[in-house]
Amino acid sequence: MDTVLRSRSREVVIGPAQPFCVIGERINPTGRRLFSEQLRNGDLSRLDRDVAEQVAGGAMVLDVNMGAPLADEAALMTHAVRRLQDACDLPLCLDSSIIEVLDAGLAAYQGKALVNSVTAEDERLDAILPLVKRHGAAVIALPNDENEIPEDPQRRLELVRKIVDVAAGRHGLPLEDIVIDPLAMPVGADTTMVLRTLETIALVHEEFGLNMTLGASNVSFGMPDRASIGAAFLPMAIRCGLTSAIMDARSPQLVRAVKAADLLLNRDEWGAAWIAAHRASQQAASQQAGSAAQQAGSAAQQAGSAAQQQAAAARPSSPT
Repeated sequence: MDTVLRSRSREVVIGPAQPFCVIGERINPTGRRLFSEQLRNGDLSRLDRDVAEQVAGGAMVLDVNMGAPLADEAALMTHAVRRLQDACDLPLCLDSSIIEVLDAGLAAYQGKALVNSVTAEDERLDAILPLVKRHGAAVIALPNDENEIPEDPQRRLELVRKIVDVAAGRHGLPLEDIVIDPLAMPVGADTTMVLRTLETIALVHEEFGLNMTLGASNVSFGMPDRASIGAAFLPMAIRCGLTSAIMDARSPQLVRAVKAADLLLNRDEWGAAWIAAHRASQQAASQQAGSAAQQAGSAAQQAGSAAQQQAAAARPSSPT
C-alpha cells in the first residue's frame, strides 16, 4: 500500500517496497528559544537555513510546526507554507494540534500534504478528518484516546481499528491516506516501551498493511548518545513495518542507518542509492578538506607577509 504526497512539482511515495521516507523534523520551535522569538516577531528567515540543511541531509518530506507561544500560529503557518514551497520542491507535513492552523496551512498548500495529526478521540476525529478529506490530504493518526495512551500493543491495535473504521467508513478517506503513528515512548522512562512500539508496528502491518511513521527522537529522549540509540532503533522498526519517520535529517548517523536498512531489505536495487550516497559523502569531504587546506595556505601566506613587513620595519635605516 502506497501513500503518495505531492508538492507543486514533486511526488514522494511512502510504502513498504519504497525507500524509507525521511521526514525532516527541524522546522519546529520546540526547544529553540531564538527561533520561537523570531516567529513571535513574524521573522521566518531562519526557515531558509533549516530547509537547506535538511535537504542536504536527505530529507524527502519536511514537517512544519509553527507553534511558538504567544504567536499567531495560523498566520505563521500560511506564510511558512508559501515560503517553503518557494524555497524547495519537497512535500510538506503540516504539524499542529489546532484545527484552524491546519485549515490555514492546507488552504495555502499546493499539492497533497500530510497532516500531523489526529488521535482516536471522537471529537478530534470528527473535527480533523473532514478537513483532511476536503483538502485531499493524507493524515497521521495516533492510537490514543481521551482515556489513555495505551501501553498494551493489543489495545493500540483496537484503537487503530477504530480510526480506520471512522476515517474510511464514515469520512471516506482512502486507506492509503491513513498513516499510523504507533506511539514511540522514551526508552529512558521504561526499557520495555520500545518493545511495545515494535510489537504495535508489527500488528498494524500484519492486519492492515498501512504505512506508519513516528517521532524517532522520542525513543532516545533523556538518554546520552541519542543518535546511536536512534540508529539502532530505526532498522528494527523498519523490519517490523515502519515506512517513514519524523527525524533529524541533519544527522548522518541516522540517515545512514535507514539507507543501510533499505539496502539490506532489498529496497535499494544493486545498492545504487547506497553507493551514490557514499560517493557524494566522499566528494563533500574532499571538497571540505581542499577548502580547509586552501584557507590554511592563505592564512600562512598572510602570516608570512606580515612577518616580512614586521622584519622590514625592525631593520635600522641606512645612514645618509
